[in-house]
Amino acid sequence: MAYIDDPITQRANLDYIKAAMRRPLLDRSDEFALAERWRNHKDAKALHALINSYARLVVSVAARFRNYGLPTGDLIQEGNVGLMQAAARFEPDRAVRFSTYATWWIRSAMQDYVLRNWSIVRTGTTAAQKSLFFNLRRLRGKIENGGESLTDENRQWIADQLKVGLSDVTEMEIRFAGADQSLNAPLRDSSDDELQDFMPDTAPNPEDVVIGLRDSATRSRWLAEAISGLTPREQQIIRLRRLEDEGVTLEYLGKEFGISKERVRQLEQRAMHKLRAAMMRRVEIRSDLLPPV
Repeated sequence: MAYIDDPITQRANLDYIKAAMRRPLLDRSDEFALAERWRNHKDAKALHALINSYARLVVSVAARFRNYGLPTGDLIQEGNVGLMQAAARFEPDRAVRFSTYATWWIRSAMQDYVLRNWSIVRTGTTAAQKSLFFNLRRLRGKIENGGESLTDENRQWIADQLKVGLSDVTEMEIRFAGADQSLNAPLRDSSDDELQDFMPDTAPNPEDVVIGLRDSATRSRWLAEAISGLTPREQQIIRLRRLEDEGVTLEYLGKEFGISKERVRQLEQRAMHKLRAAMMRRVEIRSDLLPPV
């Protein structure tokens, strides 16, 4: 669903667009002089003149993103941020027109804004997915069946064109087909029932949580008692190899104990066998030692 501004915002956007389009464009020499004054002398007036002269470029790029249902004013503001970033980084000595350089920054800023706000579900986390998001409609327009659903052959062609997987194309097509819907939205106008009222709660109930915490504490106590039955050297091996976030290597322990790493491995295996035997004596069924999934 497209976003519609209120009348006051529409008039403000229109006034800004008209003002931007009335500003004269710069020729190459004026553009170079302003960019050089800003880069070499930090002349703020030169920076403002450069940015204001290319505000129409922001408006032009924003028009390309109008079909994503986002506020035009927000798109323009994001584009202005990209324009200012381009002005701050522009190097006039490279013999590239500022408009060419700035277009990439403006488009990138607007694309990031669209991806952040088009859906409450994050979209386009990789470069390939971003390319798919912004090119799917264009490629669909090249397919003869027009607005009809894509066939598997069509989807494969798009996947090949954009170098993405077939499943990525299918998933993005589904995303475009349906809009976000609030869980608090009523199912019918005449009912107080909401969509979330009919969604199953897969989280454990309070009783299961309490039982799980108690069982976990019991298993931890059993393990501590089992470890206390090991020799001091076996305890140190188990602690450093199995109970640390980043276990040390066999070679490291071998140097610590003055033995070969193969001997350390044998001691570790013997200690693990003792622990398993001690823990199994606590239960009748082995699966009872494992926490519920």
